[in-house]
Amino acid sequence: QVQLVEHGGDSVQPGASLYLSCQASGQIFDIGTMAWYRQAPGTQRELVATVTREHNVRHTEIAKGRFTISRDNGKNTVYLRMDNLKPEDTAVYLCKAEIRTTQFDNAVDYWGKGTQVTVSS
Repeated sequence: QVQLVEHGGDSVQPGASLYLSCQASGQIFDIGTMAWYRQAPGTQRELVATVTREHNVRHTEIAKGRFTISRDNGKNTVYLRMDNLKPEDTAVYLCKAEIRTTQFDNAVDYWGKGTQVTVSS
């Protein structure tokens, strides 16, 4: 079995910074692209950023200039550094990873359960 567990969510004031992490564990042969998404109440889940195994990153318009995605392949962990947080960043932040559990399997998307980020004065 594979698990993804996020950490780092908190309630902060506008302008603050947070550092989220998400670690994959279990039967893992290989991890491809890892990503952060977010979902606010009553809205659709939206992509924040992605990072490949080779550390090629892509930040969507949500993240550009304020958020930075990174990963540590040795720790099966993806991070999201968030600076200058705004009330509109309030959401559950979830990570996703493309994981092969054996060398014979195709990659499957696994999701974490999310960590709450609340930005309010």
